Amino acid sequence: MLILNPDLLKRYDVPGPRYTSYPTADRFVDAFGLEQYLQALEQRKLGIGVHRLPLSLYIHLPFCASLCYYCACNKIITKQYDRALTYLQLLRLELDMTLTHLGRGQKVSQLHLGGGTPTFYRDEELRELMGMLKAGFNWNEQAEFSIEIDPRTINTARLSTLRELGFNRLSLGVQDFEPAVQKAVHRIQSTDSVESLLMEGRKLGFESTNFDLIYGLPMQTIETFNRTINEVIRLRPDRIALYAYAHLPQRFKSQRRIDSMDLPNAQLKVTMLNIGLKRLQEEGYVYIGMDHFGLPTDDLSKAKRQGRLHRNFQGYTTQPDADLLALGVSAIGKVGATYSQNAKTIEEYQDLLSHGKLPIVKGLALTRDDLVRRAIIMGLMCQGMVHFEDIEQSHLLNFSKYFAEELKLLQIFQEDDMIDLTDQSIEVTDKGWFFVRAIAMVFDRYLQNDINRVKFSKII
Repeated sequence: MLILNPDLLKRYDVPGPRYTSYPTADRFVDAFGLEQYLQALEQRKLGIGVHRLPLSLYIHLPFCASLCYYCACNKIITKQYDRALTYLQLLRLELDMTLTHLGRGQKVSQLHLGGGTPTFYRDEELRELMGMLKAGFNWNEQAEFSIEIDPRTINTARLSTLRELGFNRLSLGVQDFEPAVQKAVHRIQSTDSVESLLMEGRKLGFESTNFDLIYGLPMQTIETFNRTINEVIRLRPDRIALYAYAHLPQRFKSQRRIDSMDLPNAQLKVTMLNIGLKRLQEEGYVYIGMDHFGLPTDDLSKAKRQGRLHRNFQGYTTQPDADLLALGVSAIGKVGATYSQNAKTIEEYQDLLSHGKLPIVKGLALTRDDLVRRAIIMGLMCQGMVHFEDIEQSHLLNFSKYFAEELKLLQIFQEDDMIDLTDQSIEVTDKGWFFVRAIAMVFDRYLQNDINRVKFSKII
């Protein structure tokens, strides 16, 4: 069972990337634009490069009816439903333009609707969205269809509609069950509403349900956090994401409504984290890595046991390291050896589409060095293991010479029993799994001598 040493937490609680990609999105450049993105789409269409795995799709739906003060997502708070209808037509336009270059009928094995609040949309519009997506692609029979849900925007009848539309995985934004905490972050929802959705989802045959939880929120105490964990254990969702709240009001305007005096201090946050780790593992949850837990029967836990875990811009996934096609404002995708991001504001997104252009505003074409470092970082983040011979054969280099400095830097992790380092491999230990971001950072060339590292959230 993993319990974290406070001294190690203090030493390694530094700002660092979450490595949903490497290089990370902050390294994207304006010099990468539409021309490079279209070239990547055409190459996939023609089958140039590596064997084409089925696509993953991500659709960003940014609208929310009310503001959650902790939120750092790209969102649009509005009561004007017409804006959401207009956005749906923009998505249709972006999809049609994309398929012109990519070709219709590409195989898809995974879909995720994120936001914002995807269930801001009414059933009729969600049916329209799913209809145009299903018409544009060839869907695997066992495809994952997942959607993020705000329990305040959905009832059991709507849940039935989602199942009818093909969704088989749910992610419920719980955050915390304590009323005082919910009030402090402007997100009040009852435990009963979450429980009824979970129970109905199981009856309807949803294969997996995830709870998003946050520790470090205003008004949280050890006592209240324990009560939330008690409720989570009682309800027993298939997966749990236990995130640390990162208070960055200088970057995220909504967080300025949170009184910093109401936030638990660093020591309390560490205690809450250890409570979560201890209690969830005692109840049989598998620690996947970073902030994720799953029941042994969940596909994410199975993927970790079998060495099939991967990461993309939505976090850990059971799907292979496939191309990710991303649609919508600010959405980030991966096609071939490129990353790309759409315009971050809906005004720029709409303007580009109205002029017949896909809304790509920046991205990155990966270099040989990027690709080898990505392989190592993702190996550490997902499998907790890197075999030097595999890297040498795949990328035609001598590992010990190419990464001589990095191997020296890893010695401190070896001394702290976070890795087993030999002449042939790096293996993350049980203790090291929670600090895996720090271990991966050793191989991040862009972070070397980076004085702007503070822009990232802290690891813990």
